[in-house]
Amino acid sequence: DIMDSREAKLTAEEGKTYGARYRLGLANNHLADIVAEQIKGDVLPIGLMANCNGLMGMLAGHQRSGPTKKPLRVGLVWIDAHGDFNTPETSLSGMMGGMPVAISTGHCLHHIRRTSGLEPPLPTKYVTMVGVRDTDPMEQYRIDSFDIPQITVDDIKRLSQAIDMEMDRLSRITDVIYVHVDMDILDPEDIPGAGLPVANGPTADELGEALSVMFEYSSAKGFGIASYPWRRDPERKSLKSVYRLVEGVIEGIKNR
Repeated sequence: DIMDSREAKLTAEEGKTYGARYRLGLANNHLADIVAEQIKGDVLPIGLMANCNGLMGMLAGHQRSGPTKKPLRVGLVWIDAHGDFNTPETSLSGMMGGMPVAISTGHCLHHIRRTSGLEPPLPTKYVTMVGVRDTDPMEQYRIDSFDIPQITVDDIKRLSQAIDMEMDRLSRITDVIYVHVDMDILDPEDIPGAGLPVANGPTADELGEALSVMFEYSSAKGFGIASYPWRRDPERKSLKSVYRLVEGVIEGIKNR
């Protein structure tokens, strides 16, 4: 059942403040409050985001969902065709949308992270990447240098032990886990209209089954979906893919 449905919004006064990045941080902070309240109320937050720049708010909400003011240790399962681990110095495009994981791990644009309320930043060992297959050269160098664990598309398709191994690992070293999906992780056939499509991804059914495995772990406390191309989905095929992923999450929780 849907227990609560809310939108993270700026106040009228905040909307007048200077700087789009500062306003992004403020909006993320509001999102974090909603997420934290839902987790504390034993409700699974499902974030529906226009893009991945809401990551900091989702993580901050998990971080502040504990019984005291002490921030919880948050694990991140990053499911995206792109690593989003660029910094302004390494990005070929300069898009901030390719930087949320780097921001959240304290590698750049600290003012956005701090305004979002994500403090401290996540250690990179708290991150697992899934299905990443389209990166900038220096971004890939950074991913390799920090030895960020990778679950491949083939692992998803085969439901390999790599999924359980990484969920076990994150469950041991963190308090809660947030699972984030950018819809471009899927094969373009299942996400028509994707803004940044990448070939050779999993189907929605395959990823739904992998999500079911992940959410059998009680440490998985929140789920987020970004980049649903609603303006370019006249036949609602992409929306059906979204539903399939959410179904997988619910199946996993029921199997706990």
